[in-house]
Amino acid sequence: MKGLVIKNTGSWYTVRTDAGEQVNCKIKGNLRLKGFRCTNPVAVGDVVTIDVKPDGTAFIVKIDPRKNYIIRRASNLSKEFQIIGANLSQAVLVVSLKNPETNTTFVDRFLATAEAYGVNVVMAINKIDLLTSDEDKEFLDAFVYLYKSIGYPVLKLSTFTGEGIDALKAMLAHHTSLFSGNSGVGKSSLINLLVPDARLRVGDVSESHHTGMHTTTFSEMLDLPGGGAIIDTPGVKGFGTIDFEKAEVAHYFKEIFATSHDCRFANCTHTHEPGCAVRQAVEEARISQSRYSSYLSILEDGSEGKYRKPF
Repeated sequence: MKGLVIKNTGSWYTVRTDAGEQVNCKIKGNLRLKGFRCTNPVAVGDVVTIDVKPDGTAFIVKIDPRKNYIIRRASNLSKEFQIIGANLSQAVLVVSLKNPETNTTFVDRFLATAEAYGVNVVMAINKIDLLTSDEDKEFLDAFVYLYKSIGYPVLKLSTFTGEGIDALKAMLAHHTSLFSGNSGVGKSSLINLLVPDARLRVGDVSESHHTGMHTTTFSEMLDLPGGGAIIDTPGVKGFGTIDFEKAEVAHYFKEIFATSHDCRFANCTHTHEPGCAVRQAVEEARISQSRYSSYLSILEDGSEGKYRKPF
């Protein structure tokens, strides 16, 4: 029978069948024998076929072709990769600019990966109630301007004051949205506001942070009250890129790709070539130095042999 994978604990999967029944399944052994170097060949959001044995044991025996998905390297030293969600309408990247501060390299690697795999991203800046000084507010404005100017929707949120929550609900309605972000950015607290029945665990709430540490340990799909669903994923420290051809990296940085059409050479890597329009745009602050540095860091992955072909 057919079903939708709604939970992945790493050792078993929960599949919601077309009849609405939830069945705990294992993976049929031959799914692991197709050359996948993947920690989870089945992901939340996959449409699958399951086989239920007479004793009640259930196995996932087939995965339908995916509309899209997002993957990351399982760890900095790993040769394997991790599918963090499949068949997505969009991804919501939850970041915070204080306690903790999300690194722009992490943001840009996530955005580049989403571009590569055909997933639209909404940027959700959480904990804005912590940004009280003039310097903090200038940093927030600069961050918002940077990513909005590139073409990404940006929301400013606070689970403490409720600011921006209604706007986020409107963007999530009737979509399947993957939530991702660093540990501690308040992702679980956000989801608890959006899905009151979720009751996700959060760490102790401090008076200064106004939120808890993210404690999700597995991926799970949660239905939104007004229609649509969220795929909640464990918080991550870094985002390793996979399956990027060196010549294609610039394609996944919108503003670099647009500017590259003016480079003297069609195969310009934007690192050393004469007549490079991208490096000129960086020098003239038309492309941000932080984005260009993120681009170079992904090129460096390729130089160190970190690109991995998942299939």
